[in-house]
Amino acid sequence: MRPNILPKEFYFRDTVTVARELLGKRLVRVIDGMVLSGTISETEAYGHVDDPASHAHRRRTRRNAAMFGQVGRAYVYFTYGMHHCFNVVARSPDMAAGAVLIRGVVPDEGIDVMEQNRGRDRNIADGPAKLAQAMCITREQYGEDLTTYGGIYIEDSPGPATGAIRASPRVGVRDARPWNFTL
Repeated sequence: MRPNILPKEFYFRDTVTVARELLGKRLVRVIDGMVLSGTISETEAYGHVDDPASHAHRRRTRRNAAMFGQVGRAYVYFTYGMHHCFNVVARSPDMAAGAVLIRGVVPDEGIDVMEQNRGRDRNIADGPAKLAQAMCITREQYGEDLTTYGGIYIEDSPGPATGAIRASPRVGVRDARPWNFTL
């Protein structure tokens, strides 16, 4: 049975709305027939000229070109010379660029990451670098179509109850917009 993959239309909406609604969806990575998956537990929205914290704020570059491309594609970048970060291109029709950073997942299948330092009693990949490492996401996934069955995609699921979502300022960003969403 094929998974219920989120369609392109899901991502062709306001970036902040997509960031909230990705919570509770299932991120799936398939490598040589092995499945790694997790329920998305934290996201952050990044806009275009309206958002000084966005990679797309000033202009289009080779690095951020995916943010200006088709919605529903992966935007993966390398940061601090050692970490990959995974984003989903999402924006409304009136915006030229936008993406949602996937900051955390609660592992479902094939991922064994134990959070040690917050007293949690469950496996979790929180933080974009941990997530990318746990799910073997690298720049090789840059530009991949997440709306088709392949090496990486996002499945629909009922998602969390609205009251279960917490909005706060983005992590490490001086801008006080509450565009970080967690379960």
